[in-house]
Amino acid sequence: MNRTHWLELRIPPPVVLLVAGALMWLLAWAEPSWRMHVPGRIVLAVAFAAAGVLVAVAGVLEFRRARTTVNPLTPQASSSLVTTGIFGWTRNPMYVGLTFVLLGWAVFLASPLALLVLPGFMLYISRFQITPEERVLASIFGAEFAGYSRKVRRWI
Repeated sequence: MNRTHWLELRIPPPVVLLVAGALMWLLAWAEPSWRMHVPGRIVLAVAFAAAGVLVAVAGVLEFRRARTTVNPLTPQASSSLVTTGIFGWTRNPMYVGLTFVLLGWAVFLASPLALLVLPGFMLYISRFQITPEERVLASIFGAEFAGYSRKVRRWI
């Protein structure tokens, strides 16, 4: 039986990113005594965030080259299975990129409490975005998607 949850493919991942980022800030603000000294904090934060943006943009560019949808809420509109470029390393470069942006934000906030939001973000994206997307892609692309999934990891 194929059960779906009402949250599946409902909230745009950038909105989930913003909510997670706000929660991270709130946790850091609520417990300033937990703030840590992180040498090179700004440089490290910018490096993580920039790497995240680059990975996410690489994924979007591959989708554009393949002339398929970049809308994460409508995977059924996918016209081709993209396996080239960054998609040879990860099946979900946009979500990996968003995770790195949040990691950069956590480093900037210098809060271990903020860092605790990352696993929650990843679990949410995996359950309510990636799993339903992959279910749709498997129904559209069948054996081709199954083979790709065996070769390339979901995250990294």
